[in-house]
Amino acid sequence: MTAAGQPGRQEARRDGLSIGAVLAQLRGDFPDVTISKIRFLEAEGLVRPGRTPSGYRQFAPADVERLRYVLSAQRDHYLPLKVIKEQLDAADAGAQPPAPVPSAPQLPRRLVPLGDGSDPAGLPAAADFETGPELRLTQEDLLEQAGIDDATLAELCQYGLLRPGAAGFFGPESVLIARTVKAMTEFGLEPRHLRAFRAAADREVGLLEQIVTPAYRHRDADAKARADEVVRELAALSVTLHTLLVKAGIRGVAGD
Repeated sequence: MTAAGQPGRQEARRDGLSIGAVLAQLRGDFPDVTISKIRFLEAEGLVRPGRTPSGYRQFAPADVERLRYVLSAQRDHYLPLKVIKEQLDAADAGAQPPAPVPSAPQLPRRLVPLGDGSDPAGLPAAADFETGPELRLTQEDLLEQAGIDDATLAELCQYGLLRPGAAGFFGPESVLIARTVKAMTEFGLEPRHLRAFRAAADREVGLLEQIVTPAYRHRDADAKARADEVVRELAALSVTLHTLLVKAGIRGVAGD
């Protein structure tokens, strides 16, 4: 017990709900939820249960409330996880997110996790790889939003950094890719120097395809949904690994 007579943090964790008990509570309102889905939402950073000394998850009532909000926002309002996470982060900070969705479930306020909930490296989460609605950009849209000219766009396409679809449209990531390359050119790099990034990305995508293709061949909807989750989780992990390897290499260059 703490000095105030309330359970301490470790004790609160032991008194929390197991992931199976949380599933049982949620199943009535969300029949499609699974343990894999809850674990996935944890991996995305949308819920952060505590852990027992032996490593078992322990969910507090606030964690269950948070899961209900996430599942409702997905099911009833088709919000991507990235948007939901932004709303929850705003709630954690005590702020009301701007332009709330009409009729959205009530947003939990001040959802403080039992753990520290920190992401020490600020690295990508699987939510960053949510595909979301299809968005197609014309060449003119891309030029305007990315702030580049025709010659730069042609060069980006020449070296495979941007790839328009069969109809000539560009995907939603194209703007950020173009902006990132533009920022790198300010340090003396040119698009031709960055072909290795495209080659490395293609190799990683090929590896992910090998892992999940068998699951996508199943007709079971749950198997396909799990495959989608695995792709996003592995994509986030691969970017994290790449980032950490670059950081470690730069540390060596800097002589730390």
